[in-house]
Amino acid sequence: MIESLFRYSFLQNAFMAAFLASIVCGIIGTIIVEKRLVSMSGGIAHASFGGIGLGYLLGIEPIIGGLVFSILASLGISTIKRKTNTNSDTLIGMFWAVGMALGILFISLTPGYPPDMTSYLFGDILTVSSIYIKMMAILSIIIIFFIMSIFNYWRAYLFDEEFTKVIGVNVLVFEYILFILIALTIVILIKVVGIILSIALLTIPPAIAKLFTYNLKKMMIVSSLLGVVFSISGLFISYQYNIPSGSTIILLSVIGYFVVGSSSKLFNKIKLYNVKKELI
Repeated sequence: MIESLFRYSFLQNAFMAAFLASIVCGIIGTIIVEKRLVSMSGGIAHASFGGIGLGYLLGIEPIIGGLVFSILASLGISTIKRKTNTNSDTLIGMFWAVGMALGILFISLTPGYPPDMTSYLFGDILTVSSIYIKMMAILSIIIIFFIMSIFNYWRAYLFDEEFTKVIGVNVLVFEYILFILIALTIVILIKVVGIILSIALLTIPPAIAKLFTYNLKKMMIVSSLLGVVFSISGLFISYQYNIPSGSTIILLSVIGYFVVGSSSKLFNKIKLYNVKKELI
């Protein structure tokens, strides 16, 4: 398997896609979990489907349309929420449904045979092209730069928004930047695990990391490493047994969460028992 990974270009692309997606997910996923934006991320992911459908209809790269729709959806939800009294969950549900509906409509209007949307909905990491890898790399650099260059401000924004306002930081700008970064991350994940499964890869590694530490930077590092392990392992298994890569990666992540979570609880019980025993 290791030799074939470096022998075939499509496996090399898949490896790079898994690595880049894992690093970005570890960073943005941690912020999503800490800021409780899981539903928001799901809405943005599904809204991108409308852009993918529009891309096919207009004859442009579908992923570019998905990127535009993701950004518009993220900014739209935030703006409407601030200017009206509409509940954020209601807005997310609306954008979620509208994006999927528009995608189906645009695809049905596309001349010729309807395109296969399976790779966009559920991911197919083995079909990632070199051009997509370059786009993923550029988007990853942008995301990492915006997070790491002002990391302390992000930490303040996540854990104490009022304090962030007091020190003169424009919280609204931070919110818009965060939603745009989430949109970019969703686009990176579309070909790896798909629109429907992307939210799992964004949340499961950070959830596992949170079992070990509450330090934001450490959570991001652990989440990224876990993402790499799950993604690369899922890639190898899916290639070996000819099964869908996206679902394999997610199932491994879920299994990893339950194994680590159960082990952590068992370890804590044993530790508590030993403490009680010493006291007696």
